[in-house]
Amino acid sequence: MTAPRVPGAQLRHGRVALALSFFVQGAVFALLVTRIPAIQERYGISDGLLPVFLAAVPVLAGAGSVGTEQLVKRARAGLVLRCAQPVVCLALLAVGSVGSMAQAAVALGVFGLSVGALDASMNMLGVSLQRAYGRSIMLGFHAAYSLGGIVGASLAWAGAHWQLPLALLYGPVVAVLAPSALIASRWFVDRDRAEPGEGAAGPEAAAAALAMRLLLPLCLVMACAYIGDSTVSNWSAKYLQDVLGSSEQLATVPYNVYMVTTLLGRAVGDLGVRRFGAVAVVRTGTVVAAGGFAVVAAAPGAWAGMAGFTLLGLGLCVIVPQTFAAAGRFAYERHGPGASDLAVARLNIFNYVGFLIGSPLVGALGDAWSYRGAMLVPMGLVLVTLVYARSFGAPKARYGDGHERPRTADVG
Repeated sequence: MTAPRVPGAQLRHGRVALALSFFVQGAVFALLVTRIPAIQERYGISDGLLPVFLAAVPVLAGAGSVGTEQLVKRARAGLVLRCAQPVVCLALLAVGSVGSMAQAAVALGVFGLSVGALDASMNMLGVSLQRAYGRSIMLGFHAAYSLGGIVGASLAWAGAHWQLPLALLYGPVVAVLAPSALIASRWFVDRDRAEPGEGAAGPEAAAAALAMRLLLPLCLVMACAYIGDSTVSNWSAKYLQDVLGSSEQLATVPYNVYMVTTLLGRAVGDLGVRRFGAVAVVRTGTVVAAGGFAVVAAAPGAWAGMAGFTLLGLGLCVIVPQTFAAAGRFAYERHGPGASDLAVARLNIFNYVGFLIGSPLVGALGDAWSYRGAMLVPMGLVLVTLVYARSFGAPKARYGDGHERPRTADVG
């Protein structure tokens, strides 16, 4: 039995650099979505037109992810990420600085396209690094994203509290984050595209061999997880205030609690995967998340509702990182590293599918039926993950350093 080698300095530096990239993206995205009311007011976007603006971002992000699938056939994922991240940061600054609604729409369009490329390439590098490490580290990257989201939301709160113009809020943040991410990108680690297993046919042949139908179970899990996530982000405050009778101030707490528990769950999640395996961790997270929705739906008051949202953060947080890891591993073992990148890009599209479906679905059901009943629908969809939990297992552990080791636990 040959143990995988201890990661060298290059891999460790690459891991830190990529974690910083996840952190920056979490902060930038939070700064955008938490200041939507201010953006609407600045540019005079009507309530009827606002949903069009909001829907356009994930639609274009999906298009950006599709485009990244084509780009990584010719360029490394690290190069795509290095180019996309400054564009995302500058697009955020433009959203807060331009002079008209039309210019803001263009800035949001650029943000959407580039964020799709950014999300896809970040997760490609994460899956590749995890393979090189030979153990689960993917949840740690998403923990960095959650931490960035908390920092970004806190900065947005400060901007709103002090009534800072958007340009004054976004400008200093972008001035710090964009150069930091660009400098750190020098240490990104792209695995060699000619790794053993892909063969001479290259990424084009890998793409042809990677049938989309084989990824559909994981795509469905990804969409359902983001339906659950978007339910929390879009409806937790309204639910607590209108259904459970909380104050306006207390209604802002559940999403913050959800973000904190997401961070905590991801911070320790890799240890759980290494100890118990990805299948067990995903199943446990699914049951906890479903329990959270059940508590929210049955909650007699605001504090019980917040307990439910706490459970939701602890449960949902493990599903998305492990879905990316499973898709990358599945494609790599069959068609090589080129196919792994393509699988991650395709799977990333369903991130935005879930985001687009979740909020309108709960809103329509809440208006037509009841918001308590509407919370049971994402609960049922999240439970779909249990049906496909075996898809998260690793039939064999194969690592980027050329060594094999017997599988004592499935790794994410």
